[in-house]
Amino acid sequence: LGTNGEDAAKVMMVLTDLTERRQAERMRGDFVANASHELRTPLATLIGFIETLRGPAHDDAAARDSFLELMQQQADRMSRLVRDLLSLSAIERNEHAPPQAPVDITAVVERVVAALRLEAAKKEVTLAVETAGPVRAVIGDEEQLTQLFQNLIDNAVKYGRTGGRVRIHIDESPDIPPALPQAPRERPVLAVVRIAVSDDGDGIAPEHLPRLTERFYRVDPARSRAVGGTGLGLAIVKHIINRHRGILRIDSRPGQGSTFTAVLPISQ
Repeated sequence: LGTNGEDAAKVMMVLTDLTERRQAERMRGDFVANASHELRTPLATLIGFIETLRGPAHDDAAARDSFLELMQQQADRMSRLVRDLLSLSAIERNEHAPPQAPVDITAVVERVVAALRLEAAKKEVTLAVETAGPVRAVIGDEEQLTQLFQNLIDNAVKYGRTGGRVRIHIDESPDIPPALPQAPRERPVLAVVRIAVSDDGDGIAPEHLPRLTERFYRVDPARSRAVGGTGLGLAIVKHIINRHRGILRIDSRPGQGSTFTAVLPISQ
C-alpha cells in the first residue's frame, strides 16, 4: 500500500536467456551453409566434366575414361555425404529416447573389425582386439553402436600409419566417471565399459581436440577429403554416445598417435 492507503503501482520484469536459442539458430545456419558447400563442390566438378565430355572431349577416348573415373569419385563423395547427413538427422531425432535392448559390446566390435579387415589390409594395417576379461552387456541400440565403432575404427585406419597397428581395447570398470550423465532411478549404473581405439598416426594438436566432434570440422580438410571423409563421422559418434548416456574421451599428441575412448554405462 502507498502512504495514503491506496494501492501502489507494481512492475513485473521477466528476463529470458536466449543464448541457447541463438546458438542453436547459428549452428543450424552454419550447418546448412557447410552442407551446401560440401555438396556444391563435387556437383560443380561433375557438371564441368559432363560439359567437357559433350564438347571438346567428345571423341577423345583417353580423356573420356579419365573423366569418368573422376566423376565416379565425385559421385561417391556426394553419396557418402548424403548418407552421413541422413544418418545424423535420424540419430538426432531419437537422441532423447533411451535405448532398451541389451547389447554385447565385444561381439559388436568384433563384427566391425571383421568387416574392416579388407580395408585395413589395403594400408597394411593390423587390427588387434584386446579384452581384459568378460564384459557385461550394455542397454543400447545395436545398429547405432555398430555405426559408432565403425566410424572410430575406420578413422583409425585412415589416419593411422601405413603398415601400422590399430588397437581396440575393451574392459569393464567399477569406477564410474563423474562426467557420466545421470541415469534414471529405475536404471542405476553398476559399472562402465570402456572401448579405446588407438592408432599410431601423426596425432592431433591440442587446439583441435575440443572441436573434433563439431559438424564438418576437419584438422586437415584436404587430407580428410582425400581419404573419403565427410567431416560428420565424429559428430555422429558424439550423438550416439549422448543417446547411450556415455562420454567420449580423446587423447592425442602430435607424433604419438590418437586414442578415442567410448565410455558406456552398464546399468540395471
